[in-house]
Amino acid sequence: MIKLENHPLIGILVTNRYSRKRLLELYQRYHHLNLKLYAFTPADILWKKQRIIGLSLKKGKWKQSSFPFPHVVYNRCFNKKVITIQRLEKKIGRNKCFNNINFFNKWDLYNRLKQSNLKPYVPDTFLYNEVNMSDLLEKYKLVYIKPSYGSKGKSVYRVELTENGDTHISLHSLAPRYICRKNESIQEKLAQLLEPKKYMIQQGIRLCQLDHRYFDIRVLVQKGILGEWMISAVTCRVAYEHYFNTSICETIYDIAEVLPQLFSLEKMNEIFQSLHEISIKAAQEAETHMGSLGELSVDFVLDEQSKLWIIELNGKPQKNIYKDLKGFKHKKLIYSRPLEYAYYLSQS
Repeated sequence: MIKLENHPLIGILVTNRYSRKRLLELYQRYHHLNLKLYAFTPADILWKKQRIIGLSLKKGKWKQSSFPFPHVVYNRCFNKKVITIQRLEKKIGRNKCFNNINFFNKWDLYNRLKQSNLKPYVPDTFLYNEVNMSDLLEKYKLVYIKPSYGSKGKSVYRVELTENGDTHISLHSLAPRYICRKNESIQEKLAQLLEPKKYMIQQGIRLCQLDHRYFDIRVLVQKGILGEWMISAVTCRVAYEHYFNTSICETIYDIAEVLPQLFSLEKMNEIFQSLHEISIKAAQEAETHMGSLGELSVDFVLDEQSKLWIIELNGKPQKNIYKDLKGFKHKKLIYSRPLEYAYYLSQS
């Protein structure tokens, strides 16, 4: 009789039934462990019957079946509410669900990082409704306004005080969508645009560019079979010309293709080392604040003096961005590591 612990049951929690098969296919294809995998949605949990309706691959065929509760749950359901996760943890054990919160509150995380030794890498950030916009523009000349909860660069405004005293407000592209003349109130103008969402304001960084294009650096940090944080991929997203939003990017490169175009070998190695250390530390800080995590991504930019800045952390890293990378060597890692970590949790 095979001990169940050697074939742990791992559940992947997804948002809706349409995404079960697509996600499961990827994780099924790239893992090499002796485990049983199924995907389910919050609505698939039959709490009274203590069963879960899940989709799995059985002898090469997709099959929907009734499963017992898994040993470990990997949360790929983008959520702010943690009630389902809390109920699951009561059933299967504390910290047996990871990425329980993956919809990060950027303001909370900013404060966490600002109190750590990562403070030098975090731009000054303020709650929108607690500051005077004119004063901030006078001080920084350039700021970004972003939702406290947000992803993919949605509703991120670039606000710049020009030399003639006008203020340019841009969305996605550098060309101003709105111009506030120097005799007009910037606060009133922004109030028309931003109500009623909760926004924060971040000090604008003058960015290093690649062929006159803005780029950021995304570090994917994951836990593996030993339960330790590791770097799985480091990529650059290069925006379209005349755009600042790298989420709407023209190209994605492995960082090893980009840095040699900008820096000496010595400087490159220094940046690589810093990216590695800062990303691991940021993941540890986020986990202390958020609870059990198994993966996240850290977005950086380099300023004109080649200094690294943390722009934000993402709790549910987009993995489809890697499919556009030519010759990407780490595709197996990005899908296998969460399952390795799930296996690790199942044994503890």
